[in-house]
Amino acid sequence: MRLYQNPKLVVCIVYVMAMFMVSMDGTIVNVVLPHISREFHVAPSATSGINVGYLVSLAVFLPISGWLGDRFGTKKIFLLALGVFTLASLLCGFATSLENLTLFRALQGAGGGLLTPVGMAILFRTFTQEERPKVSRTLILPIAFAPAIGPIVGGFFAEQLSWSWAFYINIPFGIVALLIGLLFLKEHKEPAAGRLDLAGFLLSALGLSMLMYALSTGPSKGWDSPVIVYTGIIGFILVCLFVWLELRVKEPMLNLRLLSDRLFRSLGLISLLSQAALMGMLFVFPLMYQNAMNASALESGLATFPEALGLMIASRMIPWTSKRLNGQQIICLGLLGTALIFTMISIVGPTANPWFLRALLFGVGVCLGHAVIAVQSSIFTNVTSSSMGRATTLFNVQNRVGSAVGVAILASVLGALGTSEKSTEGMVQIDLASYQFALLGSAVFLVIGLIISLSLKKKDFKSLLPNQKTRDIPKTETITANK
Repeated sequence: MRLYQNPKLVVCIVYVMAMFMVSMDGTIVNVVLPHISREFHVAPSATSGINVGYLVSLAVFLPISGWLGDRFGTKKIFLLALGVFTLASLLCGFATSLENLTLFRALQGAGGGLLTPVGMAILFRTFTQEERPKVSRTLILPIAFAPAIGPIVGGFFAEQLSWSWAFYINIPFGIVALLIGLLFLKEHKEPAAGRLDLAGFLLSALGLSMLMYALSTGPSKGWDSPVIVYTGIIGFILVCLFVWLELRVKEPMLNLRLLSDRLFRSLGLISLLSQAALMGMLFVFPLMYQNAMNASALESGLATFPEALGLMIASRMIPWTSKRLNGQQIICLGLLGTALIFTMISIVGPTANPWFLRALLFGVGVCLGHAVIAVQSSIFTNVTSSSMGRATTLFNVQNRVGSAVGVAILASVLGALGTSEKSTEGMVQIDLASYQFALLGSAVFLVIGLIISLSLKKKDFKSLLPNQKTRDIPKTETITANK
């Protein structure tokens, strides 16, 4: 069947390729930072700006993405963002100085900030509520699978080729997705998109970028650093003013009124906490494995890879699981199982039998994969098509904040509890027990999410099985952009 005859297939192909590229970028770059510092002859700490610039730029453009898609067309904005991200990846690979690389990463962050929520809006407008559970099984691959293989790919490039290939890898994905999207994607505009909430945009751009900066650099600079303290406080105040404003203006840029729906609010918090736990674990475990086993970046990436395999298995298992459990039970059991496994990994440590650790990480993928799929297939149940762009934007803002908070808190735990000893190579070594304690922090995020999930009810969830009748589930009021 030709692509123009199957618009749903087109959306899936373009979305998965774009999200795979963006999601893998979040972890592949971390592995090559030491190689970048050596090539540019700068201290390893100086390379933090590469990620900080990306996160700050992403925080600026992420909240406005929903309005831009509604106002100018989701196809146009999505392809523009995809083109910017792909071009910036090429420029990053060609960078000849740390300053140029940091600038190009900021450009990449602008594309990434627009890409994810607009792409998700296209996806969920294309598929009906009954079809979304099946689609969510596809979503798990780029969103959760890609970050797990990022360290493997990055480690391989760093050891066999060069750090530039960590950016060049995005180019073929971006070009193919651009061509397919340009030829076959259909445009969608919202007639009631309204005018730009300029005051909201300025407050969110300044507030979220300052908060992202404080969260991402606080662990390395120290939370008592005047720059971090003042930036964090001012950013927090601006975000509070932004929330106050968005709840009062008629046409808000970020529609916080969507949080009035209990299901959207609860599942959004669960997703935020799950992201904090997963990204925190993917940050701590490779470091712990390298510290205890003297393993390379590639070896530590291979150690975490079974988690990605578990996610793939979960995406195949969800139809079978959904016949036996409702959505709330799947989320609760998934979060509980993942929290227990994180605790077990923390107790046994990285010196345990490698195959036992791989089995535990595989279990993380299976358990957390079930919870993530159930959340994504149900969170937009009560959201109308006209509100979808703003809803996906809010959902992605929450997830980005969750990822930053998870890494920042666990990195701070390592810094607070670790012992600053220097190895013969001059590298700072952190006490192994600190890594194990930090992993418990990931479990705490999941326990909080579990408590929230217990407040949900069976009737809140439509069937997670495609094409299954839902006549026994009462109709719920949909939430709109102007509610």
